[in-house]
Amino acid sequence: MKLNGTLVHGGIIGVDVAMNMHLRSVKMTPKNKDPINLDSLSIRGNNIRYIILPDSLPLDTMLIDDEPRKKAARVRAGARGRGRGGPRGRGRGGPRGRGAPRGRGR
Repeated sequence: MKLNGTLVHGGIIGVDVAMNMHLRSVKMTPKNKDPINLDSLSIRGNNIRYIILPDSLPLDTMLIDDEPRKKAARVRAGARGRGRGGPRGRGRGGPRGRGAPRGRGR
C-alpha cells in the first residue's frame, strides 16, 4: 500500500537500498477508483507504507546473511588528507605573512 491509499499488486523485480521497488504485471487500484493494469511500475521508497509478502515465500533461504563487518583500522591524525587548497594554519596575509612591510612600491 502506498501512502496515498493506492493498493498495488505485482511481482517484485527488485528493491534497491533506498527501498525503491520495481514491479512487473501490476494491478494498481487508486483509492475509490477502478483498478489499472500495468506491465511494470517503479515506486519510490518513501511512498511505500507497507508490503505484504505471501506466507509461502521461503524467506530463510532468500534473505542475505548480513554479518557485522570489520571496522576499518584507524588512521593516524598526521596521515589524513589536508582537504582542499594549500597549507593551512599559517594565518592570513599570503606569502609575506601578516604585518610584513609592503616594500617600496617600485
